[in-house]
Amino acid sequence: MESATVVVAPDSAEAYQAYLEAHPVPKAVQIAPVGGETRQQSVRNGLAWVPESAAYVAVHDGARPLVSHALLDRLFEAVRIHGAVVPALPVTDALKRVHPDSPPQVLESVPRESLYRVQTPQVFRQEWLRDAHQRAAARNDAPDDAELVRQAGYPVVIVPGEASNLKLTTPDDLALLRFYSGEASGVRVGIGYDIHTLVEGRTLVLGGVPIPFEKGLLGHSDADVVLHALCDALLGAVGLGDIGQHFPNTDPRWKDCSSLTLLREVKQQVEAAGYRVANLDATVIAEAPKLAPHIPVMRSQIAQCLEILPTQVSIKATTNERMDSMGRGESIACFAIATVQKYASGGSL
Repeated sequence: MESATVVVAPDSAEAYQAYLEAHPVPKAVQIAPVGGETRQQSVRNGLAWVPESAAYVAVHDGARPLVSHALLDRLFEAVRIHGAVVPALPVTDALKRVHPDSPPQVLESVPRESLYRVQTPQVFRQEWLRDAHQRAAARNDAPDDAELVRQAGYPVVIVPGEASNLKLTTPDDLALLRFYSGEASGVRVGIGYDIHTLVEGRTLVLGGVPIPFEKGLLGHSDADVVLHALCDALLGAVGLGDIGQHFPNTDPRWKDCSSLTLLREVKQQVEAAGYRVANLDATVIAEAPKLAPHIPVMRSQIAQCLEILPTQVSIKATTNERMDSMGRGESIACFAIATVQKYASGGSL
């Protein structure tokens, strides 16, 4: 997809625009403040914002937040062949027609063999979709765009949808959303990596601990690769970017500062996002010095900084068998994994 247009109610446009500016996305997104009273009106108004050069248009429900790349690929591959495609899942439950009175009494069974539950995105050749909406401009009773296109005389083909592409309609759907997005357990994981060059005239600091050595790591702060990798892992676990976004090397506040200060700042951001640190695991790659004697102090220092137990912090050290810059003793690197857990209800730990 080259670009996206989000159709919103006119009085909501400013809030949506502010959100986009605060959370930039890689594709071009424009806010169209032309939402109508019905779905059909909103799509018709939104089409006026779609460039004429677009060959295909995908119409998607904002209430379906889990659409996958695989589904989009499947739809766009099919639309080039068929011109109008929709994702759908076969109905698997028994269907009954009931009397509207209370209590609703079953009148008959409805065969389900040829019935499907239709999802979005629904993808069409642009000229087909525009023509369908122009033909139906005088009425607003279509359940979806696929029906408008079908009524306009164009064939609509289904492709396999996805169960995870659910539409948020009832409170129960939120539980499914959390399940499919990995939030059901309240556990999230992030990975971090950092590497710095060893130079003379700098103090070597790893895991918040000064270590006797003839060289130190070059960087804007104290260049503590262990804490930097842990910061990146924690930020990644809660979807807050990386250490460079929060502590840029162009900011004089962080010049030569202890990376424990950065780690405390990251802890606050993790907690503000509703999570607490559950476990940290880091592997330091250094040909020298020997780090084993210093690891217990590192674990204690990190645990104290994050207000967790030392048993929740694992640090290991290895060499690179004299290969590349680390193996030649020119640099030290660190890989880290952070596990965070959602706060209990009410926000308490």
